[in-house]
Amino acid sequence: MSFTRRDLLKTGPVIALAGTTPALLHAQAKGEPRRGGTVTVHMQGEQRILNPALRASTGVYVVGGKIMEALVDLDAKGDAAPVLATSWQSSPDGKTITFKLRQGVNWHDGKPFTSADVQYTAMEMWKKHLNYGTTLQLYLEAVDTPDAHTAVFRYARPMPMDLLLRALADLGYVAPKHVYAGSNVLENPANAAPIGTGPFKFSKYERGQYVIAVRNDAYWRKGFPYLDQLIWRFIPDPAAAVAAIESGQIQMSAEGGLPLADLDRLKKDPKFEVSSRGNEGNAVMNTIEFNFRRKEIADHRVREAIVRALDVKFFCENFLYGFARPARPIQRRRSSSRRFARARSAVSPRRAEALLDESGYKKGADSKRFSLRPCRAVGEDHQLWSTFMRAVAAADRHRRRHRARRRGRLPEQRLRTAELRPRHRLHQFRGDPAVSTTVWYRSAGQSARAWTNQWGWRSADVDKLIDAAAFELDRPPAASSPPTRSQVVTERSLLRIRSSGC
Repeated sequence: MSFTRRDLLKTGPVIALAGTTPALLHAQAKGEPRRGGTVTVHMQGEQRILNPALRASTGVYVVGGKIMEALVDLDAKGDAAPVLATSWQSSPDGKTITFKLRQGVNWHDGKPFTSADVQYTAMEMWKKHLNYGTTLQLYLEAVDTPDAHTAVFRYARPMPMDLLLRALADLGYVAPKHVYAGSNVLENPANAAPIGTGPFKFSKYERGQYVIAVRNDAYWRKGFPYLDQLIWRFIPDPAAAVAAIESGQIQMSAEGGLPLADLDRLKKDPKFEVSSRGNEGNAVMNTIEFNFRRKEIADHRVREAIVRALDVKFFCENFLYGFARPARPIQRRRSSSRRFARARSAVSPRRAEALLDESGYKKGADSKRFSLRPCRAVGEDHQLWSTFMRAVAAADRHRRRHRARRRGRLPEQRLRTAELRPRHRLHQFRGDPAVSTTVWYRSAGQSARAWTNQWGWRSADVDKLIDAAAFELDRPPAASSPPTRSQVVTERSLLRIRSSGC
């Protein structure tokens, strides 16, 4: 079977609604950069753990990513760029990957950075605890350290180099072994006061108020950073955050923490810039997650009816001020996938009504069919989506009630799988499906662990495709090569999976 890692499709339990781009707002800099000064960044939510080697989260990266560093990063073109690793090489069978590490790098406490830190972090954090990292490193058997600046990763199954490099930009932050060894890594105080190799050193964390990091004068990138310090202020009230931006108390707001109406207004002011630069390889999606334990939702006709009733393009244009666009399914870029790309459901309220009739949920005397109570995550876009869904439901007389959940209760709600209802969710689809997407679909991923398949959907066919994709080594693409018979057969099988109710 010819199948590449980029052939996975959007099916089953999660429907992508809109590809949102978290806007960054900051005062524009004029002229050449100057040394010194402080930049204060608005954070809408507080992160209890600041160690990105243990928690893969944008909020953690915004803070911890300035203090700790990964083996590699991605440049503006999406290509791997050296950070703590200077070069890398894979064996022909893809089971051994060797990283040469940067020399002359010290941790913020003065200890030297070595391959022992990489070995410890990979085996004790990435493989055991890091969300997404546990899936990525599932078949990592060992990390050898032949010398202080060489780390050799050994896998039981092939690890595609392109997949690993793209993943390590998020899932490859390194922690100091001498700080964590012999402790409970999840309860180590350094998780809230990280020690890294990055351009800024942790200084202070005042719960509910701010985090401060100061310039690392011994940073290995000579001449950097320019700033004296960074301050991340927690301002959960959007109106207060806008006032702080306009008054100059803060210079940047990350993660889309400002109201969309204010972003639309401030982008017209030359003193400010609204941008999504830096997010090219990390698309943020709003989704509906379907709980297959509900008998209504278990019927694929009901799910299709919901999708056909929702005009996502209209929602993006009229509710989100143009800061989003309808999401596309994960698909191959080559022409052989065009058949799949055209298989998406078109918006058709009439067809939605017919599908609900076919599924046996006829309109009652009150013109209502059945009731759903989706739970939604926090965020203005989720609130707007709830409003939009209620309006659509009122039009087709299919009743849906919405219950808001406080941010602190969301993990608890997710873990109670028996009580899960359809819900709105923000999810990040990183540069390769195997990095973060397929854990949502693989049957074996169902557990109480967050960010996995918890809604009861299973497909042995998709499991096989996911497994095959995750271990297929990259091959140079043939110029203008037509799809092979096996590629066509694979795509037809995917379409059958979808039409059968995935």
